[in-house]
Amino acid sequence: MPELPEVETVKQVLAPQIMGLRIADITVNDPKVVARPSAEEFVRELKGERIMELERRGKFLSLCLEGGGRIVLHLRMTGSLLLTPPDFPLEKHTHLIFHLENGRELRFTDMRRFGRFWLIRVGEEDLFSGVSRLGPEPFDEDFSAAYLSSALAKRKSTVKSCLLDQGFIAGIGNIYADESLFAANIRPERPACGLSVDECERLAAAIREALLTGIAENRMSAEEYLAGKGRGYRSRYLNVYGRAGEPCRVCGERLLRAVVGGRGSVYCPKCQR
Repeated sequence: MPELPEVETVKQVLAPQIMGLRIADITVNDPKVVARPSAEEFVRELKGERIMELERRGKFLSLCLEGGGRIVLHLRMTGSLLLTPPDFPLEKHTHLIFHLENGRELRFTDMRRFGRFWLIRVGEEDLFSGVSRLGPEPFDEDFSAAYLSSALAKRKSTVKSCLLDQGFIAGIGNIYADESLFAANIRPERPACGLSVDECERLAAAIREALLTGIAENRMSAEEYLAGKGRGYRSRYLNVYGRAGEPCRVCGERLLRAVVGGRGSVYCPKCQR
């Protein structure tokens, strides 16, 4: 599932290529991906609109339009957004296509069909997509060791579950929760309210570092992104996620897997005591 670094990659690759272009037409192959309004209204209201900006908030993307509205998109588990020439082979699960004025196509594909689009009209408050309920961005001034210490002190759930709560902090999923906790030497099943001030300081720094590393490692050219069909994310830099049973890169201990809050978690029993 794309998390903050992967969604940031989508933004960095696509934004320079689509900014300033008008939407000439839209093909909706699966109306279910348009959560608001109806697919027919979505097409009618967006034809002729110019894309001015592509923004990211947590795991959400927003296409900001010249008329003042915006299209909010969440890729969910298997969604991808790909800018292609019109003769590029069509992926099997292509559910929506923005036909741009320069002849290129902005295609949304999603094997599991969980991804969604919302049109937020001029002057409307976004009460639909979930963006308004997101917690602070990990790179915002609002996110700090003091914020973690205060917010976690009230929570009896595991620290891993808190990191996955998008209302607590925006953009972190299973991958970067495991990576951050490993870097901070904290077990994923620890009760959140039991973390010390020092541990909160380590965790705040580890979260930022893990996400910045993910952004840097996934930086790619438009050509690389297209060749990977919008899903060519890299994982060689990950220290624990997806590496259960392998030796820890820090101490050599075998990495273990546990289910925490219903999610698979990988950790080092020695580094994360």
